[in-house]
Amino acid sequence: MKRVYLDNAATTPISKEIIELMSSLMKHQFANPSSTHSEGRKSKTIVEQSRTIIAKILNTYPRNIFFTSGGTESDNMAIKMSIENYNIKHAITSRISHHAVLYPLEKLAKENKIKLSYVKLDKNGLVSFSDLENLLKNNSRTFVSIMHANNEVGVIQDIKKIGIICQNHNAIFHSDTVQTIGHYHIDLQKINIDFLAASAHKFHGPKGIGFIYISDNVKISPFIIGGAQERNMRAGTENIHSISALAKAMQLAYENLDKDMLYIKKLKSYMIEKLKLYIPDVLFFANSNDLDNSLYTVLTVSFPLTKNSEMLLFNLDIAGVSCSGGSACASGSNKGSHVLSYFDPNAKRTGIRFSFSKYNTFDEIDFTIQKLKDIFN
Repeated sequence: MKRVYLDNAATTPISKEIIELMSSLMKHQFANPSSTHSEGRKSKTIVEQSRTIIAKILNTYPRNIFFTSGGTESDNMAIKMSIENYNIKHAITSRISHHAVLYPLEKLAKENKIKLSYVKLDKNGLVSFSDLENLLKNNSRTFVSIMHANNEVGVIQDIKKIGIICQNHNAIFHSDTVQTIGHYHIDLQKINIDFLAASAHKFHGPKGIGFIYISDNVKISPFIIGGAQERNMRAGTENIHSISALAKAMQLAYENLDKDMLYIKKLKSYMIEKLKLYIPDVLFFANSNDLDNSLYTVLTVSFPLTKNSEMLLFNLDIAGVSCSGGSACASGSNKGSHVLSYFDPNAKRTGIRFSFSKYNTFDEIDFTIQKLKDIFN
């Protein structure tokens, strides 16, 4: 049975080059990077070369890049250690932030350690700059966390503008960039940002490896305590195979970024066109169908509520199409997506997220549209 994978915002397939690299390293380079013998020094070199590659791509310094297990750890590290180390009493985020940000902040607020504010958003989910200004000027030093691009509806925030506002109010600014690292050019010399998070499996690398960028303007204690790895910032023996794979996947992503971006935008545009043509009363969450102002890898569709759409996600899976109903991070939970609920609080329509990669084809889009036609007609 033919299957089409359109859930790349959840995770991307690991590229052939990355599999080959990891396989070779696992066979020939197994030493602990903290060991002082020759094999250990070779492993250490792999780690530092990888750090340098990532830093160069983002136009920052290797000293600002620290390897973690992925986006969730990076987000938690920035949030918890900043608030603890700087005795922060006020934090700002948005209602559509990822749970890796919302849950730790809400926990700290419930424990009365911080006051938590939610910045106002417009109908498309964009941050209100005036409300952000008001929240910052009326409170003590603040920790601000606004994700660069939402993983469920694809709304992209102007983190450069937000960074300027935070700088003007002496706020610490963190952004979850898990959906945009590897997909957009980011120049850290042009953005006032203290922390950002990334995860390799969003750009054809392995799961369980990512990094946190920490600017020179902030100093925090380690989140995971034990050994002196990562210059005393993250204890635990470095996963050299995955670290090298992360750097290589990022390098490949940026070498081909403009070409891949153009191709994926064409795929998304084609699917929008076909959905409008063949599916009656189809709508799009936020500005997900705006090719220039939303995440080009994500298309979140609002389908009319009919007897055939009630189990749409399940029926698509049975028909051979893998996609998601909102965020995959909430799969297995009885609770619906907090992001889709924000845009459609009455839940009168069915929300499905289709997300693309360079490995998808126009034939796969045609296959998916045909399965949707079969369900709705």
